[in-house]
Amino acid sequence: MTEIKRLFDFPYYQLEHKPNDAALVTKYDGKWVKTSTQEYLDKANALSRALLKLGVKKNDKIAVISTTNRTEWNIVDIGVLQLGAQNIPIYPTISPEDYEYVINHSESIYCFVSDEEVLEKVNKIKANTGIKEVYSFDHIEGCKHYSELLELGEDTSNQDEVENRKNEVTSDDLATIIYTSGTTGKPKGVMLTHWNITSNVLDSAARVPLRTGETKVLSFLPICHVFERVLIYIYQHAGTSIYFAEAIDKIGDNAKEIKPNMMSVVPRLLEKVYDKIMDKAEDLTGIKKSLFYWALSLGEIWEPYGKNGAWYEFKLKIANKLIFSKWRAALGGELYTMVSGSAALSPRLARIFGAAGMHVMEGYGLTETSPVVSVGRYADNMYKVGTVGIPIPNVEVKIADDGEILIKGPNVMKGYYKDPEKTASVMTEDYFHTGDKGEVDADGFLKITGRKKEMFKTSGGKYIIPTLLENQLKQSRFIEQVMVIGEGEKMPAALIQPNFEFVYEWIERKNHDVENSFEAISKSEIVQKRIQKEVNKCNQKFGKWEQIKKFEITPEEWSIDGGQLTPTMKMKRDVIKKMYTDLIEHIYRPK
Repeated sequence: MTEIKRLFDFPYYQLEHKPNDAALVTKYDGKWVKTSTQEYLDKANALSRALLKLGVKKNDKIAVISTTNRTEWNIVDIGVLQLGAQNIPIYPTISPEDYEYVINHSESIYCFVSDEEVLEKVNKIKANTGIKEVYSFDHIEGCKHYSELLELGEDTSNQDEVENRKNEVTSDDLATIIYTSGTTGKPKGVMLTHWNITSNVLDSAARVPLRTGETKVLSFLPICHVFERVLIYIYQHAGTSIYFAEAIDKIGDNAKEIKPNMMSVVPRLLEKVYDKIMDKAEDLTGIKKSLFYWALSLGEIWEPYGKNGAWYEFKLKIANKLIFSKWRAALGGELYTMVSGSAALSPRLARIFGAAGMHVMEGYGLTETSPVVSVGRYADNMYKVGTVGIPIPNVEVKIADDGEILIKGPNVMKGYYKDPEKTASVMTEDYFHTGDKGEVDADGFLKITGRKKEMFKTSGGKYIIPTLLENQLKQSRFIEQVMVIGEGEKMPAALIQPNFEFVYEWIERKNHDVENSFEAISKSEIVQKRIQKEVNKCNQKFGKWEQIKKFEITPEEWSIDGGQLTPTMKMKRDVIKKMYTDLIEHIYRPK
């Protein structure tokens, strides 16, 4: 086998070195269905043969939109890539108008969809695009099923042509265009070559603690995002069994069924898992409640590698047996590592989950860097709470004079599709400007300190880093989302979206007279006073000029569908500001 240079080399490498009867596993009609490495490649080749018969040429674009991660996505991915065509993954949750923009901008000619909901969106705009045909993974009346292509490709007479196409694909060829949702304006199409992503997979692989043929992973973060996609290739390289979760709200159930050893997460998911654990703790009484909070207090001061000493480790052993073992059981009982990305993880949560024996390895990267720049690894002392690990091999991190993180390496994108000006604006020679600010400590660990663009000055000339305040406030169970504002104003303030579910449970528990509606909760003086307590607690950790002097509670839940959040759960700051101009005016210019 030649060395791995292109993305479709990964499953072939697995077949030769680590074939797996359960390479890809998806649940259909209540049953987990395993696809072996051989079957995976047989279907990918059948799909390639079918696409050739449909006239798909090198550099043609194929759109793939799936609500959940599933076996079919991976088969299509390899089937498309080995023809020298490009896979254009699209976030399922964006609007039909954004579907139209991405499909037209990328010039996609075929489209694969997962289900009826996605199909409805595509059908609304299909006539305005160059899409020749739509194929679905689910069986939907009136839509061609993707198995029709597998049947069309059963005839192997053109497999030689598939092999020729494969051989013509070089590592420098374009593999995919990933449209980043962005917090403002139209999505940008990030062009990533086979080597951009392949090098990133190979350079990151050693940081992921996988045991060949033994490890089971649960995959649920959107595969259309390059973070999960790179992990999927890493898993394939290691011969790992990949189980695709049915949905985000089924993660707990799926984890109990399959008992995963590893999964990727975003901080918001860990926060929700933690909140559920805390909700159950409220029902405890007496000695059980005391033990729970004793274990939690131990978790909050946890340090890796036994740094707290033998007495602490002895107490932690007891806490693990009595309390934390139940936490692990809720996620299958065999989860030892989680890889976290997309946003900053609260050090407090990293400590608590670490104490519970589920180490959270925080990583850092961007779509433009394919994405991994750095990531922690518990082995070899490559883990430090509050950092995003040490840069991976072959990727250089430079901190500019103004604190911005610059990246150089084989993982840096080819550029933004059809936008050379925007590409030039983020590159200085071979260095990509991330827009993030950070620092590298004496041990080589990278720490993210904020967003260059998000940092602002008050009218008094004081600099505010909103993310530091926001991350502190979001540790409160009362607060779901928060956006710190105050650029050019006399003081920082905040727009707070409460955790409505938890707040209402608290209202009932305390027998407060507040109606169960977002509007009533947001206007309730009782709720405002309680959230003020959380703000006061947060303020104690910051200098006087940084402290939140005023806040307003928003009457809506911020969501992807509502337009306030991107598909990776980042706040669209400009959208939120525009949406709540009246609340902002009330903070700074009350009548």
